[in-house]
Amino acid sequence: MNRFLVLVIFAFSVGLVQAATLPANFTETVILGLSSPTAMAIAPDGRIFVCQQGGALRVIKNGALLSQPFMTLTVDPAGERGLLGIAFDPNFSSNNFLYVYYTVPIEPRHNRVSRFTANGDVVVPGSETIILELNNLTFASNHNGGAIHFGPDGKLYIATGENATMTNSQTLNNMLGKILRINSNGSIPTDNPFFSQASGNNRSIWALGLRNPFTFAFQPGTGRMFINDVGQSAWEEINDGIAGSNYGWPASEGATTNPNFRSPLFAYGHGFGPMTGCAIAGGAFYNPPIVQFPSTFVGKYFFADLCSGWIRVFDPATGMASPFATSISQPVDLKVGADGSLYYLSIGSGAVFKVRFTPPQVPAPVITTEPNSDVAIALESPTMSRDPFAITNLINFSLTGDHQTRISLFVTNIDSSSAVTAQAQDSGLNVWQLPVEFVGDVPGIDGLKQVVMRLHPGLPANQSVFISVNFNGQTSNKARVRMK
Repeated sequence: MNRFLVLVIFAFSVGLVQAATLPANFTETVILGLSSPTAMAIAPDGRIFVCQQGGALRVIKNGALLSQPFMTLTVDPAGERGLLGIAFDPNFSSNNFLYVYYTVPIEPRHNRVSRFTANGDVVVPGSETIILELNNLTFASNHNGGAIHFGPDGKLYIATGENATMTNSQTLNNMLGKILRINSNGSIPTDNPFFSQASGNNRSIWALGLRNPFTFAFQPGTGRMFINDVGQSAWEEINDGIAGSNYGWPASEGATTNPNFRSPLFAYGHGFGPMTGCAIAGGAFYNPPIVQFPSTFVGKYFFADLCSGWIRVFDPATGMASPFATSISQPVDLKVGADGSLYYLSIGSGAVFKVRFTPPQVPAPVITTEPNSDVAIALESPTMSRDPFAITNLINFSLTGDHQTRISLFVTNIDSSSAVTAQAQDSGLNVWQLPVEFVGDVPGIDGLKQVVMRLHPGLPANQSVFISVNFNGQTSNKARVRMK
């Protein structure tokens, strides 16, 4: 399916809020009120700026959409044109610069990158500085690209579509169907890979052979770049963004063995299903300062498909992708917040959704006790005597031969990991940490674990102490142990 046809449908559709189907323990909240949103970026202070295709740049602050747009540009919103990309200057906190990618509405129609200055939640009037004018467009209104991001090198990277003219992708004579790289003031870095081969603004070309790279992302920490290229008839691609690369369009789509082209890291076929689609849209690495999702997501890459309405997770280490969310109304962009939340932008719902993870509630550990009995068994101890204990431990441990006092407790709601800890409290309410030396299954009793720990030599004699076990941030009941 041609993504141009999809977006034409969007222009005449009314947003319908549609919640995603998420994995267990994930929930989402929604910020409504957007009209044909196309892209978003998160400011250093946490505000979310959202591009609307018609030219308004909206601000979400403290979880609410502000009624006054940051600014409203006059754009050509036909087909896939309009206000399509936004990026914050690396020094935004001090210089208040932000950059946008939009389609100029006057003839000749073309896309432009401009810089603006913020004054709080609104633009400084008259602050537009044109950074880069792209090539003139044909009558075709599709394949404009539009994503812009600053890389770890402080340069501004710009994704451009080939404007439905396939030959644009393979030439150094225009900037369409490319990834561009420029300085923040619009000048062109002399270390660009085609600087000596191209001329004029074409020296900004950093990679070529792309059809419609609507979204791309840099990985925090590593600086690795993934480019999402929308396919035509067969494949959607995730490409490794490497300077000087040629990704093959229109000679190849999907995997290729041609040594002149860089094959995608991952590609999925066309269709309407849980693993197929028609337009890859949105990409975000999960490497936030605060990890809120389970640790298995760290370093993974979220990506979405606009037509099939899902979000999947790509593992760069294995080259495989797995499901994450479904039933989304036409996702177009993804971002990971500093707090570890995942944000997705839905053009179908006209909304930003915030996805969070809530760890499941796990029961506290329970030390098995019986009325009127102590639960501890002393091992290799010259100073402890064994009291009656109904669940008899018949194993005579010789752990180290050091003759230090050890006790054995029987506990439920824990596993055999090293995360189990223990402590003792004496009659004076002093707390002593007890080294845990063994955690293992009790044969024949499901869920019951034996925990062996070494008593602290400083514990007072001739009194009772109370021992508890900690696991998963929760503390068990207290078991009384008589010191003799």
